[in-house]
Amino acid sequence: MTPLHLLLAVIVTLIWGINFTFIAWGLESFPPLMLSAMRFFFTAIPLVLFLRPPKFNRTLFVYAIGTFVMQYAFVFTAMHLGASAGLTALLLQLQIFITVLLAYFMLGEPVSRMQIVGMVIGVLGLAVIAANLGGDMPLLGFICILIAATGWSFGNIASKQASKQASLLRAELAGSVANAASLSTSRSASISAPLSALSLVVWGGLIACVILTIASLIFETAAWQVASFTEASMKSWLSLGFIVYISTLIGFGLWAFLLSENTASKVMPFALLVPVFGMVTSVLLTGEVVTWWKMLAMGLILSGLVLANLKRSHFTRKAKATLS
Repeated sequence: MTPLHLLLAVIVTLIWGINFTFIAWGLESFPPLMLSAMRFFFTAIPLVLFLRPPKFNRTLFVYAIGTFVMQYAFVFTAMHLGASAGLTALLLQLQIFITVLLAYFMLGEPVSRMQIVGMVIGVLGLAVIAANLGGDMPLLGFICILIAATGWSFGNIASKQASKQASLLRAELAGSVANAASLSTSRSASISAPLSALSLVVWGGLIACVILTIASLIFETAAWQVASFTEASMKSWLSLGFIVYISTLIGFGLWAFLLSENTASKVMPFALLVPVFGMVTSVLLTGEVVTWWKMLAMGLILSGLVLANLKRSHFTRKAKATLS
């Protein structure tokens, strides 16, 4: 990954970590499915009027249902049931390991030995949470987050496939022009890559909005009253704004762009920073209590992140220096 991509990956994880506290504040006024539906309504409108839609195929629908519908319907529900912002951010990162494994089996992307070791250590951190269920992580909330992580994982693979399709299309267009125009075409392709990623988020959000609105009307019928909107606190409305414009549009747009430019095994480990930022924010802003096992879980996950991102060449050079 280039230095710019590394910086973008850290920025996205910081945004997503902070986002869990804003979700908790949004749930103070809105039920989970309604909040999710509103999130993607404002994500899609009015940008769908200005962004060219991606190809409507199975990949787009898997991305929308996995990344948006399954992930957020169940994450918001888990937090509505009492799961704390910090622990939710931490446990949701199970999607990292599922994504890397899916990329290996479905896309044939390589996974190094150190990445496997890093993932195992990270899973141990998640196991520490599972061993301390109760209180700010109820069992039903735990199950909801596992479902959300699985949905996000399939959405990540769909995002990767959609980005490959877009890259192939740009390559075909570039190959059809004369050599004199190749520089201009290359610049256009570099500009269109993030726009394609944003288009995927916006149009995927429109699909998710329809599904989540129907689900909310069925399961949260009583909430759809004028009073639900007029009596909502300003903190909840501002939280919705952060969730929509910062976390969703900027966060997922950049994340889809990073997946289009790098292998999933290089990008996904950075998501392990999300629970660290999420836990710190939750402690500072909501008063979540930090216990020894939460610190242990974060320590294991951070160790897994470091190991998963160590380059194989580093160990090769070290081995050669030792032998010489």
